Amino acid sequence: MTKRSVISAGATLLAMSMALSACGTRGGDGGGDGAGSGGGGDEKVVKIGVIAPLSGDLSALGKGIENSVDLAVKEANESGELEGWKIEVAAEDDQANPDVGKNAASKLAGDKDVIGVVGTLNSSVAGTVAPVLNTAKIVEVSPANTGVSLTKGEDPNNPQRPYANYFRTCTTDAVQGPFAARYLFEKAGIKEVATIHDKKAYGQGLVESFTSEFEKLGGKVVAAETINPDDDKYDAVVTSVKAKNPKAVYYGGEYPQAGPLSQQMKAQGLDVPLMGGDGIFSPEFVKLAGKNSNGDLATSIGAPTEKLDSAKAFVDAYEAGGYSDPYEAYGAQSYDAANAIIEAMKVSLKDADDVEGARQATIDAMKDVSFDGATGKVAFDEFGDTTTRVLTAYEVKDGKWTDVSTEEFTEK
Repeated sequence: MTKRSVISAGATLLAMSMALSACGTRGGDGGGDGAGSGGGGDEKVVKIGVIAPLSGDLSALGKGIENSVDLAVKEANESGELEGWKIEVAAEDDQANPDVGKNAASKLAGDKDVIGVVGTLNSSVAGTVAPVLNTAKIVEVSPANTGVSLTKGEDPNNPQRPYANYFRTCTTDAVQGPFAARYLFEKAGIKEVATIHDKKAYGQGLVESFTSEFEKLGGKVVAAETINPDDDKYDAVVTSVKAKNPKAVYYGGEYPQAGPLSQQMKAQGLDVPLMGGDGIFSPEFVKLAGKNSNGDLATSIGAPTEKLDSAKAFVDAYEAGGYSDPYEAYGAQSYDAANAIIEAMKVSLKDADDVEGARQATIDAMKDVSFDGATGKVAFDEFGDTTTRVLTAYEVKDGKWTDVSTEEFTEK
């Protein structure tokens, strides 16, 4: 069965089942255990965990992740894909904090019914979560981590996979940074930029990969600055960058800082585009950046969800599900991540008596997972990275993100 033939029965059945089981709320608000309408009393329980920021500045992205996993689980339960098993969602709030994330991972690892985890959002949080889950032999599939070292280690010239349990449905900074550099240099015609990052793993990695490609193309980085992510006033950095007269600013970080930075740039007369990665690709960035954000740019993983034929069923089912939060930038990738775990569970749980005994078999089964998902073909290479390298550049136009270029990244 192809992965999304499950939805082809229509969003109507899903909506009816959710209404009957009072599941119109957010995935983690009491009704989000992923229970379907056909559960029998003899079914055994298996859990898919979620580790994401469900509170705080990045909660919009985190709730989109949680809800999309919840949707995949509800569909699997309703269709009876795992005969004899009922899947539940166990969601934990990492607050975008590595220490909190580590505690969340330890809690899930101690639950004998947890077989896999979708998460995390932040690469820095993944650095503390992945080893805990790896020790417990719990498969982890991230819809959003782009830090290269999570799958290839710290030495780019000698890639070694650090965690056998770790996979992802998103491409990495090694692709996203160069993609942004090519867009600015080749399509926007911008040859001089300043870079700013927030000193965190994600932001620093993006800026490093962007800078390498931009300079290789012949571009010039006229200033390289950093900010403290706990600050909200960036006057000194903006003043320093403005003096170098860049034609754009490339920012490594997330929207809670990028939005105010863009607003303050324009207010001080540095009226050039701010460009960032998928961490700023959210309507929240536009709200924070204000009316002068038109012309700002972002890259994000994959093609625009709403324009993918493969994602139409996901979008329709998500809307029918009555979730009060949008699926945001990583919804389709989260949905595919959950379904990848479910595909592996079809193998590992087939003759299993309990979940703990099937954890390693689930990790082993992931290497052969391959299906047509919401984002397109879902499969993983020998490092656990997605085999898909499609990205999209977006521009703020009339107060909304608008896709301007979608391509599959290839090495030059």
